[in-house]
Amino acid sequence: MSALTNWVAEHYEERGPAAWLAFGLEVFAGIIICLMMLLTCADVIGRYFFNDSVDGAVEMTEIAIALLVYAQMPVITWRGGHIVVDMLDRYLGSRLVCALGLLAALLVSTSFYVLADRLMELAERSLRRNVVTEYLQLPVGHIIEYIAVMSYVTAVLMITYGVYRLFREYRQH
Repeated sequence: MSALTNWVAEHYEERGPAAWLAFGLEVFAGIIICLMMLLTCADVIGRYFFNDSVDGAVEMTEIAIALLVYAQMPVITWRGGHIVVDMLDRYLGSRLVCALGLLAALLVSTSFYVLADRLMELAERSLRRNVVTEYLQLPVGHIIEYIAVMSYVTAVLMITYGVYRLFREYRQH
């Protein structure tokens, strides 16, 4: 375990639990991508060589994409990997830019929190009504719950990142 700990410490800029969260989510996303690749290969080979595609391949791909996107959302958010338009930064003072950054972090995290709350309500309703996917009959509510939980995590990481960035940039100026 020590070698893995050293590897994570060497390759991740985050420290402590944030590094392990990023590592775990990236491993999960990597596994999902590999499974999607295998599924696609099996589906194409089955379709063209055996005239029989993989049953439910489209549904599994849709679910995998949702798992993948929302597994990476917290990591991208914490690292500040979202698109930022900074055309006016050189004309505004550093304090105003920091304040606007904090406001943006607050708005984004609030949006993710509201989204997660609404998704949790929809997930509960889907589970109560036994809503399932069309072909594979998988419970839709569990997929929605996963998206809601990852949206909560993203909201928390966005606000902590925004505050961290604000204080870090304020100290530098």
